[in-house]
Amino acid sequence: MLTFLRRLLLTATAIGVLTSPAFAAGTSSPVLYTSLAHAAPELNPQALKGALSAMQCAINNGAKQSRHLAIIDYSQPSTERRLWIFDLTRKKLVLRDLVAHGSNSGENFATRFSNREGSFQSSLGLFRTQESYQGTHGYSLRMDGLEPGVNDMARDRAIVIHAADYVNPFWSKRTGRLGRSQGCPAVRPQVAKRVIDSLKNGQFMFSWYPDQQWLKSSPYLNCQPQQIASILSTHAS
Repeated sequence: MLTFLRRLLLTATAIGVLTSPAFAAGTSSPVLYTSLAHAAPELNPQALKGALSAMQCAINNGAKQSRHLAIIDYSQPSTERRLWIFDLTRKKLVLRDLVAHGSNSGENFATRFSNREGSFQSSLGLFRTQESYQGTHGYSLRMDGLEPGVNDMARDRAIVIHAADYVNPFWSKRTGRLGRSQGCPAVRPQVAKRVIDSLKNGQFMFSWYPDQQWLKSSPYLNCQPQQIASILSTHAS
């Protein structure tokens, strides 16, 4: 009975999301949304809707299609597995795991976000992953932020995906939260290689939080074709 009610609620939520104006703007596939929503029922429907709409709007305006999509739901606490990676071709969930936020973004909950160098805060919005490399934290992944003023300083700030020992459930048992980064979406060492190999070389990553200013101004969530085409031309996406 509980399983039936959960599926019924998920279906009702999906219908509401799919008929919303913001979702229609990105013209993402309802079939894809429904498949991913069923694969990840714990993921906030608004975060999934936003990620798919932003990604599809980018693709419609010059970005190359990607095989994988990562979503970070910063409305969830750091102690929850708030990173989802999807295979868009197979419409399947590849991985759900822990991810850290910046030390100045908050304690267990991230509530503050920045694009400024030295802020030690996480950034919101749509990213495009790029090259993997061996760095200070070992095997890591660079990415470019695609939203001017929101996350486009990611490369200059060295915001990368990397392994960190402080992304550990035992840490949260002692402190009530995961350890925090300097703004990077750091992951557990045990899954870092899998995460990076899934996301390297031009995949999409979307970081979500119900920040009203960003929700109203994002050129991807509000699908502004001319602005997006100009942005993407500078990234050769």
